[in-house]
Amino acid sequence: MPDATSLPPEHDAMTDRDPATGHPRPPRREFKARGSFVKRCEGCNLPELNCLCPYQVKAESDAQVWLLTHSIEHYKPTNTGRLIGDVLTNTRVFTWYRTAPDEALAALLQDPRYAPFVIFPDDQPDYADRVVDIDAVHAAKQQARIPVFIILDGTWRQARRMFRKSPYLDALPVLPLRTERETRYRLRKPASKAHLCTAEVAIELLRQSGDETAASVLDDYFDVFNDSYAESRYYRKIAEPTPAMQRLLDRQQ
Repeated sequence: MPDATSLPPEHDAMTDRDPATGHPRPPRREFKARGSFVKRCEGCNLPELNCLCPYQVKAESDAQVWLLTHSIEHYKPTNTGRLIGDVLTNTRVFTWYRTAPDEALAALLQDPRYAPFVIFPDDQPDYADRVVDIDAVHAAKQQARIPVFIILDGTWRQARRMFRKSPYLDALPVLPLRTERETRYRLRKPASKAHLCTAEVAIELLRQSGDETAASVLDDYFDVFNDSYAESRYYRKIAEPTPAMQRLLDRQQ
């Protein structure tokens, strides 16, 4: 599951110290990739040629998305996790640490208002007793609790390591995403069309849990991001709004 060239604000004070010892850590080299020197919009971080800002639309949802993001992903402009926060204002972003959990995340996991689910495949027997289906999300809503989708935001290899190396998640139910959707993500080549990017995972979870409007807005916003970034790689300006762009513009009326 996989953008930002700078860390989110809530991590400014955390990323320069080891959470286990409190000691300062050596600075990490900023992620560099093709296009890293392109002039980008300060608002959306896309190349200014095809800025995403005119198409940002907020949406409300009963469920929340909490991203547990691998530190490297914060530096990747092709990461789609930040698109979720652009649409859903109650999205939370936490940096994953191997040595200790984010303190804010640890506190929220103890808050009885929330019903958190770790989104992960059910392909190993050792946690089969924790696996639930989407009905558990609907049951949480009926109990007046807020369903939370905890998405491990990184490559598939990173996500598996995060799942195995995060004991503070061990008591949480595991919710596999079951969907026929194939990825439409064009900016990184997945190992399989069934491997959805972070935003696509959130879209399908929102849709299945009943947040249809939020899912539709995020889906269109993802398509706009996907098309805009892909065209910018070839220095091509999108002259006329795509269907997804037009739907988002119509929602602003």
